[in-house]
Amino acid sequence: MTEKKNGILKYIIAFWTVISLGIICVFLIFFMIAKGKLGFMPSFEDIENPQDNLATEIYSVDGKIIDKYFIRENRAFVNYENLPPELIQALIAVEDVRFYRHSGIDLRGLARSVKGLLTGNQASSGGGSTLSQQLAKMLFPREELDNGFKLVMRKFKEWVIAVKLERSYTKEEIILMYLNKYDYLNNAVGINTAAQVYFSIPPDSLKLHQSAMLVGMAKNSSLYNPVRRPELVEQRRNVVLNQMHKYGFITEHERDSVKALPLGLDYQKVDYRSGIAPYFREYLRLTMTATKPVREKYPSWLQQKFTEDSVEWETNPLYGWCNKNVKPNGEPYDLYNDGLKIISTIDSRMQKYAMEAVEQHLRYDLQPEFDGSLGSLRNPPFANNMTKEEVDDLLNRSMRQSERYRVLQASGKSNRQIIENFNTPVEMSVFSWAGEIDTLMTPMDSIKWYLRYFRSSFMAMDTETGQVRAYVGGPNYKYFMFDMVKDGKRQVGSTVKPFLYTLAMQNGYMPCTKVPYVNQQFQMYDGTIWEPKDSDIDEEKDGKLVTLKWGLANSKNRISAWVMKQFNPPAVVEVMKRLGVYSNIDPVPSMFLGTSDITLYEMLGAFTTYANLGVYIKPYFVTRIEDKHGNVIDNFLPYQHEAIDERTAFLMLNLMQAVVDEGTGTRLRNRPNYGQFKMPIAGKTGTTQNHSDGWFIGITPKLAAGVWTGADLRSVHFRTIASGQGANMALPIWGYFYKKVLADPTLGITEDQIFKKPVGFNVDMDCGDEETINSASDYYEFF
Repeated sequence: MTEKKNGILKYIIAFWTVISLGIICVFLIFFMIAKGKLGFMPSFEDIENPQDNLATEIYSVDGKIIDKYFIRENRAFVNYENLPPELIQALIAVEDVRFYRHSGIDLRGLARSVKGLLTGNQASSGGGSTLSQQLAKMLFPREELDNGFKLVMRKFKEWVIAVKLERSYTKEEIILMYLNKYDYLNNAVGINTAAQVYFSIPPDSLKLHQSAMLVGMAKNSSLYNPVRRPELVEQRRNVVLNQMHKYGFITEHERDSVKALPLGLDYQKVDYRSGIAPYFREYLRLTMTATKPVREKYPSWLQQKFTEDSVEWETNPLYGWCNKNVKPNGEPYDLYNDGLKIISTIDSRMQKYAMEAVEQHLRYDLQPEFDGSLGSLRNPPFANNMTKEEVDDLLNRSMRQSERYRVLQASGKSNRQIIENFNTPVEMSVFSWAGEIDTLMTPMDSIKWYLRYFRSSFMAMDTETGQVRAYVGGPNYKYFMFDMVKDGKRQVGSTVKPFLYTLAMQNGYMPCTKVPYVNQQFQMYDGTIWEPKDSDIDEEKDGKLVTLKWGLANSKNRISAWVMKQFNPPAVVEVMKRLGVYSNIDPVPSMFLGTSDITLYEMLGAFTTYANLGVYIKPYFVTRIEDKHGNVIDNFLPYQHEAIDERTAFLMLNLMQAVVDEGTGTRLRNRPNYGQFKMPIAGKTGTTQNHSDGWFIGITPKLAAGVWTGADLRSVHFRTIASGQGANMALPIWGYFYKKVLADPTLGITEDQIFKKPVGFNVDMDCGDEETINSASDYYEFF
């Protein structure tokens, strides 16, 4: 009997010894895991300050998100108070119903999950991991596993990290971190971005069925992808709603009524080539991440660009901002991961109207007009004044500038093989205004296809503040990525003439000053004689005295030539520089024909000076930058200076109003679809040689806008001046834009606004038919 009792006692002792040793071993394992002895374990500092990659957001002046910058994660932070209660309830009901009653590890929930696994009833059993454990996985991703032991150790580590998280954060903070961290697929990381990508709304506007869908995706976003598997996602959403009803978060009626709703997606694909302002986004990115210019990095043909960039580096605080400014830890700002908030000057409404105006004119007016003339061209889309040899040379140059050519050359292909490749049909998608076309085409034919398309750039700015409101660098960023607002320079044609007339107004001439409408001759530096011509001579006024106002309104080269002869080219260049033109200008007599290449950005900034009583305000794009916590890091104000006196500025407004009222811009007064405006408009059209480029710059009292239109190559153009002039190529876009702006009362642009007038300026500038100012002495008599 005693021996039997002793035997039982030994078994009991052995049993408890094994149990005790097991507990001690588990304790030691957890202790060693916590101390990082069995592999990586985040420190207290790591847990207190987890590394977050937050996308930088660009905001419009009216508070809309224009775009984002990110590389790895398109994620934006959201505060807990901006999370709808239904979203939190759905998350708790499905992922961790005992969340508020455990400290990181829920043994009961784990047992329930195991039971569900064994019985096959996983749908209602909940997850095996708590929210804290799932957050641990996201904050400190799992390493690759190759055996079962590592799988067990990984689980233990997640438990330890979950407990540490519970000690470091409140329950609300853990929920917030989870929702801000989870990857909802389709470049939507975090609930803020997910709400915008899938429903185009901020997270605080999510309704019950939308919240349930996003929470349902958290089970496996790759499987429950609403873009690819909407039916499966709807089933998963309904499981979430069932769980919410089961745990008392919603009533049976609410559950049933919401389950009957469709997903209601308003999917917005995240693509840097699309969006409301892709050209502006790329300009801003390149500007903020620029490094200090080094001359050796610029080839010989880009030395002017080096000069311009160097000036920008020294004078523009936004240029190279990320490399000029450092974070509190001494590191430079990272545009892609630091979660900056850039408050731009762009108005999302005006930006939308500008993009619509560009498409409306190019798609429905200009491109069909040009395409209709292709049949009359010997080598379409090139003009008939081009020989076949010249066309072949241009095509070969375009081929050598293409990415395909660079790739083939880098792979070791010979020139013969490359040319053969470019003449071999391949499947491709090409741009058309009706939508992408899937076709079989040779790469060389695709070059011709794109060369025939006309492009436009557009920019609008506030005349008083210098803030840029709209920025459209081209017709379609995906297929035409070159920015013709800030980077592209083209001949400006007659839009340069107001600068010449500005010099005249500064020196005592008046709009009604009469000058002879006759040919003018210039002796050039090589001794030859140059005589500028008008494209159409007004027979009635030929040889008679006409006013300067009439000369500018009708863009007569004879009159501009007469004004140029009273002064000199360097004086005109000086006026242009004071008005903000920084491109290289050749000081030659023919400069009044607009032969110099200038950006739309420069031209619009210069013209806006006239509406601002002679004060030049450099157009700018950003008002402030905030860090991820909302602290203001930097504020921006425009550079400005007095360029011309206010009387000269007002006289120029009068001259350029005649362009619209009675000259080359009269379409804005009489065309019903993009004209019939009653407001005061001061503007100038511009057309270059062979009508390759069309321009229009128009100023109104509160808003100014400029347009350039042309093909990529100047040898692709309309055959006639009627079609190729600035009044036909560019001006209609300005009109379409203003029609939309005036129809939107929230923008505050109305037709009863008037230009600012200098104090005490009471000169009657209506030239009339007889009573005119004929000399500078008459000008001074008026005062």
